[in-house]
Order: sequence, then structure tokens, then C-alpha cells
Amino acid sequence: MPLNEGHDGFAEELGQALRRTGDGFVTEDGRELVAGGLARGRRRVVRRRAAAVTGGVLAFAVVGVGGIYGGDLLGAGARTQGAVGAKDSSATTASRTALPTPERPGPAPTLRVGDLAAVLKANTPTGTWTIADEDSKGEHVSGVYQDGKGESAVSVGLYRAGGTDEGGAGQVECPDETFVPHDGCTSEKLPNGDRLMVIQGYEYPDRREETKNWRAVLLTRDGFLVDASEYNAPTEKGSAVTRANPPFSPAQLKTLVTAEGWRPLFKQLAVTTKPTTPGGNTTPGGDTTPGGDAMPPEPDGQAVRGTLRALLPKGLRVTSQGGDGEFAYVVVDDGKGKSLVQVNVQNGMDDVADQLFAGATKLPDGRLVKVTKEAGEKGGAGVVMWTADMILPSGFRVVVSAFNTGAQHQAATRAEPALTTDKLKAIVLDDRWLKFS
Repeated sequence: MPLNEGHDGFAEELGQALRRTGDGFVTEDGRELVAGGLARGRRRVVRRRAAAVTGGVLAFAVVGVGGIYGGDLLGAGARTQGAVGAKDSSATTASRTALPTPERPGPAPTLRVGDLAAVLKANTPTGTWTIADEDSKGEHVSGVYQDGKGESAVSVGLYRAGGTDEGGAGQVECPDETFVPHDGCTSEKLPNGDRLMVIQGYEYPDRREETKNWRAVLLTRDGFLVDASEYNAPTEKGSAVTRANPPFSPAQLKTLVTAEGWRPLFKQLAVTTKPTTPGGNTTPGGDTTPGGDAMPPEPDGQAVRGTLRALLPKGLRVTSQGGDGEFAYVVVDDGKGKSLVQVNVQNGMDDVADQLFAGATKLPDGRLVKVTKEAGEKGGAGVVMWTADMILPSGFRVVVSAFNTGAQHQAATRAEPALTTDKLKAIVLDDRWLKFS
């Protein structure tokens, strides 16, 4: 969900987990980052504002466990791979992910890194390992593996996933290739009730010729996560590829994350508490604002998608669809080629309206509306993005984008998007969105 060309310094600090897909949020505390990443669907206003400052909206949960499909959450820098959805002051839609809430530190780690390293070494093929700080405490281990075919960065982390709703099966579901291209992904339920996902992806999914990131994530039936990641380079970012593929096959990754050696360590994991905002108020299913005002509960993804479909022009055939919470998308075809159409609905955006809606048209009822045409943001050859963005005085925002391709990382399939800018504007101004405000 783009390459923020006007914010190179900002993007460098945040990292590039999904590259053109978005900017990663870096935190010094990996434990807190994971705890935030596992909180599926419940955004905080602080996250909305952080995204909006760069002109964007939030990212879809294709990023899984705080960044499963983008990059190494568990390695050096402990970064999550969220996505921000637009260039400067433009209002493109994007996918959505839960980013961490940084107000509150997590509990101190309780595991010895050397104990994690011992299980890692015992359940991978013979090779030479370079692992620093094995006497330190942490909930993940990272190092460099060498089997004579080229160095490879490898990491494994253990985490509490919480209940089924917060850290459940969604963490081990394969991502939608509309947004996350990959070479293969499997998701299965094991005989003991655990859930497993193995994905053969890329550090930068829009640049498949570069660093590969293969990952396995196990969600145990009692709520623990084992998250393993490997690369065909000695570091996650910033180093040249040293081998054609990461060293461990998907079957070997499965063996690693399902190893019995991890289970005694689960009992030693620190118990995390759900972050809260001091002085804030919440409602069941709602967010908390810093000033204490309760936000509306997160929209139902199916309802958002249903509203989008109801507003599409006649004559469009929907070939695929998806989304979650405030984000939804459809891929349509009018006989001239596939076209991706996506929408975000957001509350609490009034405090950044001046930044997002500079130069917008103000309607008599106080609504601001802005229409833009620009190049695509994810590397697809010839891709263009047409966007209509609307905000109410209350801060409720609807932003819809259409593309001349069925997936932004793929080349254009048609000259223009299937929806005109006039139709996009009509969609965002339709009163049917108000039920989400």
C-alpha cells in the first residue's frame, strides 16, 4: 500500500520493508513492536497521524505479524514492515496494518539468547554460525549462517500471540498476491492443532531480482508464535546477494519452527500487557484519542467492500476482491483490461486535514474534496493512479483510488483506470459512507 519521493530522509529512517509498498516503522524495543504488531485491526490515532503526516493512509494486514511478508522483524533493528499509502499530500488508498503504540515500554526479556541459538543450530543443517551476544537476554536470535554456498542472515523469535482474535489464524494466512507478490506460500493446520505458514517472498516484493526473504511462522494452539526468517544475503538490507536462494528449503523451515525444543522456552516468555494511552478513554471495539475522546469502532471490512461494490458503475465485472477493516479493494474488468480499485475510510483525521487537503475544493456543506492523477507507486511499468479524497469537518475521510492494472506491482493492462475521476469523486461523496463515521 509507495515510494514517497518527497520524503527520502523520512523513509530512510523508517526503513523500507515493502519498498514501494510502504515505509517501515523502526523502534528500539522489538518486544513492544511485536506486541503492537499482533494487535490486529485496532488502530490508534497516533498511527493515523503518523501516516497522514507523509500524506498517506494505513496499510492492510497482509503484513501479518508486524511484518511477516515484508522483512525481518526479528533481526537487527527489529523493524516492522508497515505500509504508508501515498506520496506528498496526495491521498492514495493503501493496505492496512497494526503498527506499535510507542507510549509504553514492554516487559524485560526473560530468555537467554544462547538457549534460542542452541535450538536454532540443532534444527538446521550442518553449517557455521556467527551469532553475537549469546549471553544476553531477548526473545529472538539472529545470526549469519554459512554452509559453503554463501552467507545467509537467519533469525528466529518467540512471542505470545494473545487470544484467537488478536493473534490468531490471520497471522499464518498467505498474503493476497494483489499486494504482496511471492514465489510460493502454503498455510496449513497441523495434526496437533497448530497453524503453519511458509512463504517464499522478497525483501522488496516489487524487485524480485534482489534479496529473497523466506519465512515460516507457527502459531501454536495455545497461543505462541515461532517466527523464522532467512535471506540469500548476509544481512536483511544493505548487502549484496551471496547465493541464489536462502539456505533452508520450505520443508526445513517447517522442521525448524515446529521443533520441540522451542516449547520449554514458551513458559519463560514475558507476559505482555495491552498498551494503553494515558488519560484516554475507550469504548468497546473503539480506539482512544490522546485527549480522551472515544473513536468509532473499526468498520467491518465486508461492509466497506460491499459499499464500494454498490457504488461501482454498471458493466464492470469483479474478478477478485478483499480487504480488512477500513480497507477494501476490488479488481474489475470492463473488457478492456483489469483495473484495481481500492478504498479506505478513516475517522479522526481533522487534525491533519490542512496537510492532506491543501488546494482541495471546499463544498457548501464544509466537505473538502481533492482529485489527483499521478504515476503508480509500486514499480509496475506504465501504471497510473487516479484518486479522489474527501474529508468531513468531523474528520471522517474517504479516499478511493483506481489503477490501470490489476496489481500495482505489475505492468499496466490498459491505458487508463476503469473509473474516471468524475466517477471516483462521486463515489467518495456518496452518503452511504457516512454509516462508517
